[in-house]
Amino acid sequence: MMLALAADHGGFALKEEVKAWLDEQQIPYKDFGTHDGASCDYADMAAPACDAVISGDCDKALLFCGTGIGISMAANKIKGIRAACCSDYFSAKYTRLHNDANVLCMGGRVIGPGAAIELIDVFLHTEFEGGRHQRRIDKIAALENR
Repeated sequence: MMLALAADHGGFALKEEVKAWLDEQQIPYKDFGTHDGASCDYADMAAPACDAVISGDCDKALLFCGTGIGISMAANKIKGIRAACCSDYFSAKYTRLHNDANVLCMGGRVIGPGAAIELIDVFLHTEFEGGRHQRRIDKIAALENR
C-alpha cells in the first residue's frame, strides 16, 4: 500500500507526526507538501495527493488542514475521490466499511497525534463491505457527471 500525504500550514505539524508513525510501521507514503509551516492554501495541497490516488500511484490519501473540512471539500471536487473528514473512530471505520472512502481528512487544530493515528489505523485496515453499499457508491459517482 502506498499513501499520499498532504497538508496546508494548519495541518503541517499533524502530518509530520503521522509521517513518523508511518515510518515506524513501515508504511510507504509520498509527501505532496507542504514541507514547512508557511501559509498555503489547502486546495493547492489536496490536488496533487488526490491526483496520485486517481492515477493509481497511491492507494489512499491522508490530508490535513486546520479543521480537516476545507481540505476535504477541495478533495471531493476531484472526480473519483471520496474524502471523509473524521475526528472519531466510528466515522473513520464506517467511512471505509460503508462509503469506500479513499481519502481521510483530519484537522490539526481539532485532534492530536494519538487520536489521528488511531483513526488512520482503522481507516487503513477496514475493507469496504460492498453489497448494498456499492449501489450508493455508484450513485455518488453518477453525481460527478451532472
